[in-house]
Amino acid sequence: MKTLIEPFKIKMVEPISQTTEKQREKFLKEADYNPFLIRAENILLDFLTDSGTGAMSDRQWAAMITGDEAYAGSKSFYNFESVVKKITGFKHIIPTHQGRAAEKILFANTVKKGDMVPNNTHFDTTRANVEYNDAEAVDLVIAEGKQPALVHPFKGNIDLEKLEAFLKKNHKKSPVGMMTVTNNSGGGQPVSMENLRKASAIYRKYKVPFFIDACRFAENAYFIKIREKGYEKKSVLEIAQEMFSYADGCTMSAKKDGMVNIGGFLAMNDDSLAANCRNLLILTEGFPSYGGLAGRDLDALAVGLMEALDEEYLRYRIRTAEYMGEQLLAAGIGIIRPTGGHAVYIDAKSVYPHIPPHQYPGQVLVCELYKKGGIRGVEIGSVMFGKKDKKTGKEIPAAMELVRLAFPRRVYTQSHFDYAVEAIIETFECRKKAKGLKIVWEPPFLRHFTAKFAPVG
Repeated sequence: MKTLIEPFKIKMVEPISQTTEKQREKFLKEADYNPFLIRAENILLDFLTDSGTGAMSDRQWAAMITGDEAYAGSKSFYNFESVVKKITGFKHIIPTHQGRAAEKILFANTVKKGDMVPNNTHFDTTRANVEYNDAEAVDLVIAEGKQPALVHPFKGNIDLEKLEAFLKKNHKKSPVGMMTVTNNSGGGQPVSMENLRKASAIYRKYKVPFFIDACRFAENAYFIKIREKGYEKKSVLEIAQEMFSYADGCTMSAKKDGMVNIGGFLAMNDDSLAANCRNLLILTEGFPSYGGLAGRDLDALAVGLMEALDEEYLRYRIRTAEYMGEQLLAAGIGIIRPTGGHAVYIDAKSVYPHIPPHQYPGQVLVCELYKKGGIRGVEIGSVMFGKKDKKTGKEIPAAMELVRLAFPRRVYTQSHFDYAVEAIIETFECRKKAKGLKIVWEPPFLRHFTAKFAPVG
């Protein structure tokens, strides 16, 4: 059949509130032009993030009923640990309440002032946790990954030559190296198995422990299956297992490809590092067999990790992003090509060429999308990743000015995506009227979450 249907049935529904454009203008102004600060009840389609916003399955809800809430050594933990070990092969599995907690614990035990952590591209919380320890987060994605319109099957790849040159010079200041799969900041783009294998060899050559940011490991594994020669007949689970075999550990926000609303983990093979991480876990998260989660959350996660590897689900999810991307390209709207696994990324710089980076074209676009259609997206540009020059104090813009529309898992249907396309096209048609924004208040870290804006002029 030509029509690809949702590979699930809906057993429970949640009403969506309808608002007028005039009401949305008021809500946006009250939120200081930062959609993060708008109440969810006033959002029509919420594409802010795919983190923790998905719908759990009947099997996950059933697993929650049997959750063992023992403080130490619960059955739920061992169910969870068994599944994670099956997928990753790592020796030590440390649960956390979400991914940034795993990052916090890892970097608190590995990096110090003056250190440098290489990656294809760090996402916001990863970068912030590195920088919080006065270390430097270094991005080494391939050149193709910085060109939105260029089509390349694995734009998330790390530049192997740059990685080799970087570690040759800085390996003594690099206590850990990373790879983000899929590469969220670069458009949800996948990393090839060949790139993972060769990056791993470079890290091991310089004796730098290699960790994968595994938030969307299942989506990355599926891209390898459909795009990389030699993997067509392998299962997504087998591909994921090979991916993890090249690393020394991983961090995971299970709110993505764990298919749960809360949860994460840190995994590794190093006994000494694991002991130190568990000590900090006890101080900040909880006992090592629950790590800030209820037993029922661990059981739901154990089921969800395996459901994320279902190929029919992955085929539907990735095709959804392709479908929306095709509609936007046909309307002349620039996007990151090819589309990634969990989102469509609009090139705000091409939509608003008259708005300079210091007036935040991506932030303008997320505001205009909300006003026009009640859609909430997130800016991934100079608000999120702009840096201040230490000498001049002037802001250095990000490499790209993007707006990410991230799709909650198993939540929206075909008509929702068709509506979103209509609203985006209508917003695009009014692009010449849009004006820039300025920041009137910002926090020292992760400013995009809570910064306040005002229109320019």
